[in-house]
Amino acid sequence: MHPPGSAPEQQAPPPPPPAPTSPIHDYTPLTIEKSNVLLLGPSGVGKTLMAKTLARVLEVPFSMSDCTPLTQAGYIGEDAEVVVQRLLVAANYDVARAEQGIICLDEIDKIATAKVSHGKDVSGEGVQQALLKIIEGTTLQIQAKSERGNSSGSDRGRHPSNVPPSGFPPHTPLNTGTATPPPGGGGGAGKNEVYNVRTDNILFICAGAFNGLHKLILDRISKGSIGFGASVRATNPETLNPHDTTLRGSDALFRKHLPFFTPDPPAAAGEPRYNTLDLVEPVDLQKFGLIPELVGRVPISCALASLDEEALVRVLTEPRNALLRQYEQLFALSAIELRFTSAAMRVVAKEASGMGTGARGLRTVLERLLGEAMFEGPGRSF
Repeated sequence: MHPPGSAPEQQAPPPPPPAPTSPIHDYTPLTIEKSNVLLLGPSGVGKTLMAKTLARVLEVPFSMSDCTPLTQAGYIGEDAEVVVQRLLVAANYDVARAEQGIICLDEIDKIATAKVSHGKDVSGEGVQQALLKIIEGTTLQIQAKSERGNSSGSDRGRHPSNVPPSGFPPHTPLNTGTATPPPGGGGGAGKNEVYNVRTDNILFICAGAFNGLHKLILDRISKGSIGFGASVRATNPETLNPHDTTLRGSDALFRKHLPFFTPDPPAAAGEPRYNTLDLVEPVDLQKFGLIPELVGRVPISCALASLDEEALVRVLTEPRNALLRQYEQLFALSAIELRFTSAAMRVVAKEASGMGTGARGLRTVLERLLGEAMFEGPGRSF
């Protein structure tokens, strides 16, 4: 019963049943993403040479950029975008070719996070954060000067105000007072061109020595080694050298921590050598100073060991521009025939191996050995 004058309450109709949802189908073509590479190894083992050779064989544009002068945007130094600009210059400003090229970031271990007492780490963590989107894939606007059509504007700004366009100081016999026309000719300065470069398909090869990283790896592996039968990290001369990342002994440690391990054939003399950097994990790189976001964008890590005497002998003789061929050509210009015996090459390789600079030590040894003969030989009669 409802009181007189009041309307009966109306109930809301039940909600309609939910419409059947249809699955979302993505018919876009399959996209194969790139896998950037991290090369670890001591100095002089051929990290940058491998990257250059790969780009030359594939016939793609290649640029080498040193990470040491890079700083965060807004500070004195080079911005992170300069690495893509150099690749565009190497591709002769062909955007399509540059987007299929290779960029080698050398000395990437030098931008590891530093413990600063005050302020920001603009040359370490700041550079890593700036490289994140560039390595993963983004579109950059690269502004390049038009050096081909008209260079009068840029050439005019290169000379100080007190130096005439002729290139010689005033009041000198070489200064004729006439201006040298620019090589491109033309009148006013040309406008800067802007190129949109996508880095999605650019392969980034990061290379670095990472001195001391093998100690962090050994500390992680030997953690908790207490008790009978536990593996204890031994203190031997092999681990005391900060530049030598190899160990001698049994391969049980590498069989345990590597998913696929194929032992090398036994050496002719001595115990086999194993590279500690093969056991690197992302946690080791983070402890070294790389931020986790950057480590995740470089999924492949390849470790290179220091060169032994046998490898140094092969470096002396086998490459197309081998050092022995270079010195033979230098002496041949003075009608002198230079020959090396196998025993002499072994001695040179042994001396270079003890310097800790890799293959670069070979030139140092040869310069000490042949420096006097290179200057006295052409003037002597044999």
